Amino acid sequence: MTKTLYLVRHAEAEQPAGGAYDFQRSLTPQGLIDSARMGRLMAEKHLVIQALISSTAERTRMTAQVFAEQLGFNFEKTQFIQDLYEGAPRYYLNAINAIPEEVTEAMIVGHNPSITYLSEYLCHEILGTVPTCSIVAISFENMAWAEISNRTGKLVFYDSPEKLGGYDLL
Repeated sequence: MTKTLYLVRHAEAEQPAGGAYDFQRSLTPQGLIDSARMGRLMAEKHLVIQALISSTAERTRMTAQVFAEQLGFNFEKTQFIQDLYEGAPRYYLNAINAIPEEVTEAMIVGHNPSITYLSEYLCHEILGTVPTCSIVAISFENMAWAEISNRTGKLVFYDSPEKLGGYDLL
């Protein structure tokens, strides 16, 4: 059975203003627009998620919520993991390895550089820096979530707001 993982870098966030705490940064209006466009893109591709995992930072929560709305996913079922905020890619891998086996399509909304490193680690593709609100879809053939590790995935697609605007990243 194929499993698909969607790795999403949070959308564009406000810049810290004089001592504002990074964890509490909200999305900009453009970030909200990009989240809605990218979530709608997934919905138009008839992609479904059964699990949504997010960092606890405000900008990732907001991005996850907009994606959930576009995909018809009950946002209240989102799993929030503190370790994904400023966490190393191994924390993301731990979250992937803990996904219940009945789930075949899952999404993680997180931060760079971890999203870029993890994407390249899992599918052994050179993606460069993953822009804000990008989606990296990786499939895993005949594997349990607990078995997923280095080079076990295949890149399915890599989309970004820039690509939708006519700027191709691949």
